[in-house]
Amino acid sequence: MALKTLFLAGLTLCSAASYGHAALNINDWSYATDPHGSKAHFHGLQNEAIAIDFERVPRVDKQNNSWVELIYTLPKGDLSTSKSIEIHYQSDQPLIVKLSQSDYGKDGDKSYAHYQALLPKALEWQSHTLTFEQFKRPTWTPDTSQDKGLNLANISAVYLVPSLTDEQGGKAKLAVKSISL
Repeated sequence: MALKTLFLAGLTLCSAASYGHAALNINDWSYATDPHGSKAHFHGLQNEAIAIDFERVPRVDKQNNSWVELIYTLPKGDLSTSKSIEIHYQSDQPLIVKLSQSDYGKDGDKSYAHYQALLPKALEWQSHTLTFEQFKRPTWTPDTSQDKGLNLANISAVYLVPSLTDEQGGKAKLAVKSISL
């Protein structure tokens, strides 16, 4: 009986690990930093989580902003069939979740004023579910960027950005155990 229970428990664990690993395929993850000196230390898949440390420099000047971001490229190519985003994470800074929509990026108006939502700092593992109604464009959106609405078919990635100020920059540690769409 104990062997059967152990076998079933092992099967459940393998099943859960497979599901979690599929969401954390290392090939779906990347990062980006500005060309002004911000740094990222990508640890890859560590303790069943994608882990990264960031060092963001302060904004250089009005035309040269600094940034750091962990990027989850959507395996299905878009969010057209999704209803929400659930993320299981740790972050020593509040976490901005941005939806990379082509209308606002390099193939659009180049404002990079993507729809975003803010999650709290999480020193211990936390799960949060965000509905798409919770996403808004940032307050700094330029007047020249026409709001085309949130178009889930035009979203190719989810950016996870520690909320560090333009004026001061700073350091952040981020880890993600799962992201479900």
